[in-house]
Amino acid sequence: MDRYRKWAWGLGIAAVTAVTAFSVASWQANAAPAPNTPPGAAAEQPRVSDPRVGPEPATGTGSDPLTSSEVERARKIAVTTQLKAGAKDVTGAAGPEYLSAEVDTDSAGRRAELYFYDYRSDKLIKQVVDLGTGKLAGSFSAAKMQPPASQREVAAALDILLADPLGADLKDAYRTVTGKELAGKAGLVADAHVYTADPADTGARQCGKRRCLQLVVQTEDGHFIDVNHIIIDLSGRTAARLK
Repeated sequence: MDRYRKWAWGLGIAAVTAVTAFSVASWQANAAPAPNTPPGAAAEQPRVSDPRVGPEPATGTGSDPLTSSEVERARKIAVTTQLKAGAKDVTGAAGPEYLSAEVDTDSAGRRAELYFYDYRSDKLIKQVVDLGTGKLAGSFSAAKMQPPASQREVAAALDILLADPLGADLKDAYRTVTGKELAGKAGLVADAHVYTADPADTGARQCGKRRCLQLVVQTEDGHFIDVNHIIIDLSGRTAARLK
C-alpha cells in the first residue's frame, strides 16, 4: 500500500512538473509579440460568453412556439364582448376559463389557437387569432370534449373538496400519512386528471358531459394522499364518491 502511494505521489509530482513547464513555455510563447504585431499593441484578451438567457422576443416567426406577449395579446382578442358576457369560468365569474394556447402550424401566416372552457354551456371553445392582423379568424365550440385541466381548475377542485363533507376523507388520509392535522391547503401539492364516467359508474355519471377532475394530492415532501375515490364536478361545484 505504501509503495502504491509513493508511486502515485511520484507520478503526481512528475505530472505537475510537466504541466508547469508546459504552462510556462506556453505563457512565454503567447506573451511574445507575433511577427506582424505592431510594437505596443495589446494582446487580445480571452472572451467568456454570457451564460444568462437573453430576453424573450415579443413575437415569434413561422411555426415557433407562441411567446408570452403573443399569448397575452391573443387572449385579449379571443375573449370578445359576446363571449365574455355569455360564458362563465371555473369560479362562476363572467368569461370563459382559459386552458391553453398553441401556434397554428398549418396556417400560412402566424396564428394562435386558444382553448377555453365555458362552464355555463359545458362546451370547449376554440378561438383562432390572426396575430398579423390582430383579428379573430375563427370560433368553434363542441360539447363532450375534455382537454387537460389548468392549474386554476386544479386549485378550484381542491377548494371544492375541502369545503365538502368528503373533505374529511382527505383530512383522514393526510393524518394517516403525516401524523398531523391538515390545516387548509398549506403543505399540499395538487394535480389532477380529467375524469370521464365509465358505463357502470354510478358515482359520477355526468362526468364527460360536464367538467370533472380526479385529484392527485401530495405533501410537500412527496407523500401521496389517496383521494382517487373522490371525483370533483367542477361544473356543478360538488364532490362525489365513486361507487
